[in-house]
Amino acid sequence: MTLKYTRHQVPRGTFPDAETHDKLYLIKNVSVLRATYQIRLLTFRAVEIRKRLVLVVPKHCKFHSSLKTLIRTTGRTIQREAL
Repeated sequence: MTLKYTRHQVPRGTFPDAETHDKLYLIKNVSVLRATYQIRLLTFRAVEIRKRLVLVVPKHCKFHSSLKTLIRTTGRTIQREAL
C-alpha cells in the first residue's frame, strides 16, 4: 500500500466512526460506495489489529467493483450492515 501525503508531507490517516472491542464501524450515506483510500486504510488497520470493518450503508447502496474486489481479497474482514 502506498501512503498518501498532505501538502506538508505528513502521511494521511483516518479514524473509524465508531469502534468496539471486535469491530470498526464506518458509516456512509451514499448510493454507490467505492474502495476509497479511507476504506482501504481502515481495512488494513482492521486486518492488523484482528477486527472486522463494518460498513454501515443504506439498503439501496451499491458496491463498486473496486470495493467488491477488496472484499474478496480480505475475506471476512469487511461486513455490510444496513442503516
